[in-house]
Amino acid sequence: MNDYPLDYPLIEDHGLIGDLQTAALVTTHGTIDWFCCPRFDSPSIFGALLDRTEGGYFRVAPADKSYTSKQLYLPDTAVLVTRFMTEAGAGEVVDFMPVTGRTATTRHRLVRLLRCVRGSITFEVDIVPRFDYGRAPHELHVTERGAVFVADGMELTLHAVREPEDVRLVTDVTSDRDVHARLTLQAGQERGIVIESSADGPPREIGHGEFQQLFDDTVGYWRGWLSQSRYSGRWREAVERSAITLKLMTYAPSGALVAAPTTGLPEQLGGERNWDYRFTWIRDASFSVYALLGLGFTEEATAFMVWLHDRVQETAGNSGDTGPLNIMYRVDGSSDLVEETLGHWEGYQGSSPVRIGNGAADQLQLDIYGEAMDSIFFAHERGLQVGYHGWKSLHTIVDWLCDNWDQAEEGLWETRGGRQNFTYGRVMSWVAFDRALRLAAASGRPAALARWSGERDKIYQQVYERGWDAGRRAFVQHYGSEVLDSSLLRMSTVGFITPSDPMWTSTLNAMDRELVSDSLVYRYNPEASPDGLRGSEGTFSLCTFIYVDALARAGRLDQSRLVLEKMLTYANHLGLYSEEIDLTGRQLGNFPQAFTHLAFIDTALTLDAALNRARGKTSPVPPTDAA
Repeated sequence: MNDYPLDYPLIEDHGLIGDLQTAALVTTHGTIDWFCCPRFDSPSIFGALLDRTEGGYFRVAPADKSYTSKQLYLPDTAVLVTRFMTEAGAGEVVDFMPVTGRTATTRHRLVRLLRCVRGSITFEVDIVPRFDYGRAPHELHVTERGAVFVADGMELTLHAVREPEDVRLVTDVTSDRDVHARLTLQAGQERGIVIESSADGPPREIGHGEFQQLFDDTVGYWRGWLSQSRYSGRWREAVERSAITLKLMTYAPSGALVAAPTTGLPEQLGGERNWDYRFTWIRDASFSVYALLGLGFTEEATAFMVWLHDRVQETAGNSGDTGPLNIMYRVDGSSDLVEETLGHWEGYQGSSPVRIGNGAADQLQLDIYGEAMDSIFFAHERGLQVGYHGWKSLHTIVDWLCDNWDQAEEGLWETRGGRQNFTYGRVMSWVAFDRALRLAAASGRPAALARWSGERDKIYQQVYERGWDAGRRAFVQHYGSEVLDSSLLRMSTVGFITPSDPMWTSTLNAMDRELVSDSLVYRYNPEASPDGLRGSEGTFSLCTFIYVDALARAGRLDQSRLVLEKMLTYANHLGLYSEEIDLTGRQLGNFPQAFTHLAFIDTALTLDAALNRARGKTSPVPPTDAA
């Protein structure tokens, strides 16, 4: 039996594959160490990323431990290639998941092609599933053509990719409840493994023709999808990789975008800031509308708008202490996100607790109403219009906000240290009223115009009077504090303040001095503004990208471009970002993170257009939240 490597891989040493209903992470050493099935938010089957001994994994790597590995995506696809070089030969493992479509299914396939491209190479194969986060026992049934792993309520079927007449190259097969084998290939030879959940039959041999069709269909799907992109700017390769990554994190049956496909990856190694991100945040998903429409992906933007309208219609009028909208939902729109801990798992590099579910789901975060209304108005202007029932529900929500915006809340960052009067929440409440008024005027909808405009104007005055600190010469995190908060970098983006206003310029300068570290941006200083959690955190990649956007809008184009170019060097070898980056350049937090990739796309569109205008090119104004 081959032991799982003693050290956890770096978070950034992974690629992502998926089928638009779930996803898997593959290390640069050929190990699938995270895979949940049948959905993003389902229990894991391979979870060694969070517990190297009890989590389970699917490893394919050379027997010669002195190998060097490289990883890349097949261009314009989500097909991942991990290359292994040894003195005796070179081999490749090609990983992908055939796309499942828009109908929810329990059938999902992990496809792994092994081939030798030079000399000879011996691969070791270890298939070690651990069902239900390692809590459910399983049995193994081996047949001549494969194997079946059976746990309560779940089966995984192992199929071999080969023709019946092919020489059997697998040797040293051992099995107890797992499968371990060796496979020696010569140059030009290839074999494969398909792991299938809810298979409609026993293990079978998959012929090379059928396998090639699976490969061709998957490659064709991704290249056909990406061909819709209208982006041709300076950062095309990085933007398109971000777009594919976001598509991989979208649950096709509903159109909902998960914040990340993982849970429990730490914001501080060894710390407790470990959260479950396998859900859909109203805020994050609203941002997806700007990015998707900005790139030309109308179908995906429409699907999300339908999802959002469903949430608006089903919750309007059901406002409890946290308002008519939850801050997050499961991908199917349900809201059962009870938080629990997996006490039997040690966590990534000992970072515990490992949480599933999310206790922040019941928080009051007023900014989500601004983000939702902004995205709805943005989509409306681009032809995705609100119908009669949708407008009635929006009207009810805006009326609720009239009565409830002026109160303390947990805020954007989901702090667990008590409610505050967060300035960003007020700014985004202003956005909610402003966009609702614009939408009513643009479409001739009935609205309480006087009341809504009155509340909008009250917020405007309040933020300038109470959110501004004269001593700091800056807008601050919450009323009565002196703490800076990078979420406020969006004030000029949403049109609350003009980029040339002296109050904004001095706020931006204050953030330069206090929150920016060689282009990387912190959310805030937890020591100055306790958030109810122990430990510190890295810089937030999202915040760095909105900083670039703010610099561009303020006319500081050279600085903006330099910060962006520096930030691009912090992506992993495939162009993927987690939530945070520490001062050594290491990625932290759940991976990859949708919000970061969304912010990058939005920033690239903004900066591209600004640079083109500065050079006298006729570039359209980029999509902005203040359309």
